[in-house]
Amino acid sequence: MSELNFLNIYSQSKIDTIVRKRKHETKLGQQVKTIEACNNFEELQAQIDNSKAQFILLGLPEDIGVRANYGRGGAHTAWAPALDNILNIQSNSFLNGSELLVLGHISFDDLMNDALGISNKTEEGITLLRNLTKRIDDRVYEVIKTLTSCNKTLIIIGGGHNNSYPIIKGFSVSRNQALSIINIDPHSDFRPMEGRHSGNGFSYAFAEKFISNYFVIGLHESYNSGQVIDELNKNENIHYYTYEDIAVREKISINEVVEQCVNKIENNIVGIEIDLDAIQNIPTSAKTSSGFLPVDVRKMVSNFSSKLKPLYIHIAEGAPILSHIKTDNKTGKLISYLITDFIKASK
Repeated sequence: MSELNFLNIYSQSKIDTIVRKRKHETKLGQQVKTIEACNNFEELQAQIDNSKAQFILLGLPEDIGVRANYGRGGAHTAWAPALDNILNIQSNSFLNGSELLVLGHISFDDLMNDALGISNKTEEGITLLRNLTKRIDDRVYEVIKTLTSCNKTLIIIGGGHNNSYPIIKGFSVSRNQALSIINIDPHSDFRPMEGRHSGNGFSYAFAEKFISNYFVIGLHESYNSGQVIDELNKNENIHYYTYEDIAVREKISINEVVEQCVNKIENNIVGIEIDLDAIQNIPTSAKTSSGFLPVDVRKMVSNFSSKLKPLYIHIAEGAPILSHIKTDNKTGKLISYLITDFIKASK
């Protein structure tokens, strides 16, 4: 079966069911672009090429990779509230909405069903979940590789951070060039290549030469193993800035971090990765009470986007279902802020 069969393309009529219309107002969802259902990847590419929208929005609603890393599930729940918030933003002179093509989401329903009942408390369960994560890799990679050929900017909402690997691979293979990656994350996700999961997307991508330079911003000193830190330290193409150096000891400011990263990047083939674990009190698989404020990350996204014009932004690990609040809206709203900051700065 073609991986295209798992791509759920959204029609305008579907978008209309999400938009909350109001008299005298125009919402982003009333302005965004869509495409028709496709029979093959060539048709998909042709329609996107013909669209005047510069940005493509894609959802990856799964949490298998997180569970395969011994984490809590729930990351599959970020896509729907994020989309709802994005489509119901006001369309105005700051952001019209016609810049954005809402493509849809990749379906992982079959794999999520296969993962039901599998425990990540046993080695057998971990092996099964990691095998399923590899199937997620294949599915995401084929779609991303096609989209990267369209000379558009991708906005990707996860899902677990395991999806960083097939996203980076898709861009690198399509362009025949390694990427510089900026990852705002309390964890390096540079764990050993022991089978695919959310904790080793970047180690796999780096080992396979899909990454040329890797920058981690906000690394938590107490939540990265000595083995991983040693691995980061021994490679001159890996750079990290700890959260403690930035926010606790104040050895370096966020603006200085941005400038240093920009100056070290040798080409403009750049991707931005955001693990929402980096932001204080956001429901995620590894929620933190000590992290960046939302405005800190918004500033970084805006500055990096304006200076580097990234190929994509990937926002991962949001898990609003894990909130103690019955109806949690802040995760989707935060994602929509980050996306609008990215679009405004990248144009």
